Amino acid sequence: MKLATLKDSTRDGKLVVVSKDLTRCSEVGHIARTLQAALDDWAHVGPRLARVAEGMETGSQPTMRFHEHETSSPLPRAFQWADGSAYVNHVELVRRARNAEMPASFWTDPLMYQGGSDSFLGPRDPIVMADEAYGIDMEGEVAVIVDDVPMGTGAEEARAAIRLIMLVNDVSLRGLIPAELAKGFGFFQSKPSSAFSPVAVSPDELGDAWDGGKLHLPLLVSLNAKPFGKADTGIDMTFDFGQLIAHAAKTRPLVAGSIIGSGTVSNKLDGGPGKPISAGGVGYSCIAEVRTIETIETGAPKTPFMKFGDTVRIEMKDKTGHSIFGAIEQTLKPYERE
Repeated sequence: MKLATLKDSTRDGKLVVVSKDLTRCSEVGHIARTLQAALDDWAHVGPRLARVAEGMETGSQPTMRFHEHETSSPLPRAFQWADGSAYVNHVELVRRARNAEMPASFWTDPLMYQGGSDSFLGPRDPIVMADEAYGIDMEGEVAVIVDDVPMGTGAEEARAAIRLIMLVNDVSLRGLIPAELAKGFGFFQSKPSSAFSPVAVSPDELGDAWDGGKLHLPLLVSLNAKPFGKADTGIDMTFDFGQLIAHAAKTRPLVAGSIIGSGTVSNKLDGGPGKPISAGGVGYSCIAEVRTIETIETGAPKTPFMKFGDTVRIEMKDKTGHSIFGAIEQTLKPYERE
């Protein structure tokens, strides 16, 4: 099934079930007012929502038109947003740009940071920033929403706790990251609000593209309507979602509705760092990787970070070319305090 949250006068919006083709939806306030409420009682609510989804496809369930631009992120705010770096190729490249050596342990022990989860952006909301000099970058990722996960849960058990899958634009401010990390206390200002896809999808909806821990489809990223990346999310993923969830739950339980991200999707090419789509490669899911490769090849980056007016689009399509999660499409705009 596919679930979305429509914006209304409340902070958490209202939950709807969405048709497979993303054209129709059905209100389910009599079952669960919000997605978080559904996740809090998933054992009982999940099957009821699934029956609504089935009824929508057979024509027995009343529906209304679904518009992606009317949605917030499926969870407009969450109790937990922890983002990993499962694609170690990305970590290696970005650290190289900072002249930082990558420890060998990064290949066996996942990186993860705790992001701000109190104010996610809607998938069609603008990215609002005060200054282009922050080095504003998009990061195309996949994320999962989990049920309750006890502390100390192993990877196999953690995979069984995955309830929904989404896409992510994890906005990063590259110009602020080096000084912030140099303090030795992690990201904060350099990681503003992220945005998630219009629709969150249950694993069974993905068929053989989902293997229980990884999603095996290209992540389509465009910048100003030009193809930027189409890296396969199942390739070069060093740690699957079961391992990432287990890592997050090593010393604490995770509550239902916690979101775990994959980190920027990144593919190698013939053992190297990849190539742009225009050069026959699969491109990139963030600008920082392009700049790193330009620095390696020419001694300096030439691709700028996002400028005001730039638009990023992140989407994933099934094997028949239909959008699975809907599209994240955001334009960068200057911040003006009301």
